[in-house]
Amino acid sequence: MYTKIFITAVALLIVISYGCKREDRLDHIDKNAPAPAQISNVIVKAIPGGALLTYKIPSDPNLAYVKAVYEIQPGVYREAKSSFYSDTLSLVGYGDTKSHEVKIFSIGKNEKASDPVSVSVIPLIPPVISAFDDLDIVAAFGGVKVRFKNESQAKLAIQVMVDSTGSGTWAPVTTFYTGALEGAFSARGLKTIKKKFAVYLTDRWNNKSDTLIKELTPIFEELIPKNKFSALRLPTDTYTPADANYPLEKVYDGKIGWAGLFASANGSKMPQWFTLDLGQKVVLSRFKEHQLESEHFYNSSALKSFEMWGSNNPDADGGWNNWTLLGTFKSFKPSGLPLGQTNQDDYNYGYFNGEDFEFETIGPAIRYIRLKSTESYSSSGQITISELTFFGKIE
Repeated sequence: MYTKIFITAVALLIVISYGCKREDRLDHIDKNAPAPAQISNVIVKAIPGGALLTYKIPSDPNLAYVKAVYEIQPGVYREAKSSFYSDTLSLVGYGDTKSHEVKIFSIGKNEKASDPVSVSVIPLIPPVISAFDDLDIVAAFGGVKVRFKNESQAKLAIQVMVDSTGSGTWAPVTTFYTGALEGAFSARGLKTIKKKFAVYLTDRWNNKSDTLIKELTPIFEELIPKNKFSALRLPTDTYTPADANYPLEKVYDGKIGWAGLFASANGSKMPQWFTLDLGQKVVLSRFKEHQLESEHFYNSSALKSFEMWGSNNPDADGGWNNWTLLGTFKSFKPSGLPLGQTNQDDYNYGYFNGEDFEFETIGPAIRYIRLKSTESYSSSGQITISELTFFGKIE
């Protein structure tokens, strides 16, 4: 018995030893080997803000990878690498459509580089430039509003500035990060004083667009205090919560997160609606809706599409005869990421700051509002709202 165990152990050690020797031989690098041969037959395909390079790989056993070195801005160099299994290099980061020289090296397993193969690339219009054509800034309630289109859905930063002194002293107002196809955002908290505002785009390589400058006067608005708000439970309304911890009153309690959550019952159906009494007549300019930062964030029962209605004399039977449609709204996701994926920009906008919705038409003063949910992100019926905040002017 002991003899069999001993023989088995020795055989195992021999196998392990042989395997280690084979691996050492495969990983051996000849430091004296020459640099590999150059790549050849380079084909350049221009893309927005970059280029795709395809080429013929040399038949050289010493080749480890291919590297391109290129300058995207004066003194700013980037590298693109591809293993010997691939015949393509992707160049990104250009902020113009000028001709740029690219040097391509074959790199050996000992890191020796061949002489470069030089090619010229002329990128197509980069997203940071093309998106500028659809950029606009207008006066808004409490500040300014920026509208944008980003057809390539590139990751861009939209910078808003203000001439704080009137003599060309530009100060930052806000920066909005997005990868969405299109959208709008507002910078708030500004006084109703005419000033010059500027907006421009930057990308992740610090390329910058032109600057749009406009003289604008923010429109007056005030926060509508919530101390007079109350829940108005009308027939046909959906106000029964998922459980006693999430009543309708949570939508105006000043808290965001689980502590301030309204959640309709799990068996609720779409469309559904609830009614709030603002306690006084107000002319509404906009409102914020905070999502719940959880598995419901831009997902599940978070509001995706809804309507806002107003009245001064709600139908006692819960009907719609005395209601006026104030606006139809759709949730906006800054990142543009698919369902189930979010990033910090989404968190800041949808949870921390709250999604900002502006009424396109300013109507008469109203006391009662009705929020009608028409679609959630993926739930069959339940909706969740962490907080609602209204702005406008108290009559």
